[in-house]
Amino acid sequence: MHRMIEHESKFHIVIPPYIPLIIGASLVLAAIVGSMTFYSVRAMDNVLTVTGSAKTAVTSDTVKWKISIARKTFESSLSSGYPQLARDVDSARAFLTANGVAADAITVSQVYTEEIYKYDQNAGPREFNLRQEITVQSKDVAGVDVLSKRINELAAKGVFVQWNNVEYYVSNLPELRVSLLADAIKDARARAEQIAKAGGKGVGSLKSASSGVVQVLQPNSIEVTDYGAYDTSTIEKEVMVTARATFLVR
Repeated sequence: MHRMIEHESKFHIVIPPYIPLIIGASLVLAAIVGSMTFYSVRAMDNVLTVTGSAKTAVTSDTVKWKISIARKTFESSLSSGYPQLARDVDSARAFLTANGVAADAITVSQVYTEEIYKYDQNAGPREFNLRQEITVQSKDVAGVDVLSKRINELAAKGVFVQWNNVEYYVSNLPELRVSLLADAIKDARARAEQIAKAGGKGVGSLKSASSGVVQVLQPNSIEVTDYGAYDTSTIEKEVMVTARATFLVR
């Protein structure tokens, strides 16, 4: 009989000596990349965003004056009401030109015919209001302003002025907005420096900026709105612009 001899097989894995070096280097590199990413994220948060503003006093250089001339008439006398309204408009136009308003600064609208509503439809014949609007647009702000306060002189001539509205505008508002925007960003930097100083930091370069809405206000007014304001009731105004600026913090 032959004795069977069992042999045990042993396998040995030989690891090259450079593999541990590669693994170690990879771990070090991963740690460096991780620390750089962390620093980058922290650096992105290292900013300060503030809102600055700038304001200046201005005088309106353009005026728009609207006058509504009206005549009330019955349905049976509409045919005579229109010529009467035309004479009233001619009287108003003559009043304007006689007091220094240039003829090419005056425009007259079409005739508007509006029925006067009555709660009791059986209370009498139908009545209508005939109306035309006269608009004056001029650079003579002071002259038109004074003349608009003499509108009662037309009433003395039998002309019924239904309403009288004067609006004052600033024609160079776009250019003014640009100059104020630079001042608003300067104001934002000054505010950012005060905030950063309180935290022991300093303010670096401007990272981004955006312009806010323009506010055209009455003098010393605080009635600002999120979507902007344009007051037309006064000759003297204040124009304010805001700017939202983001600065790097050192």
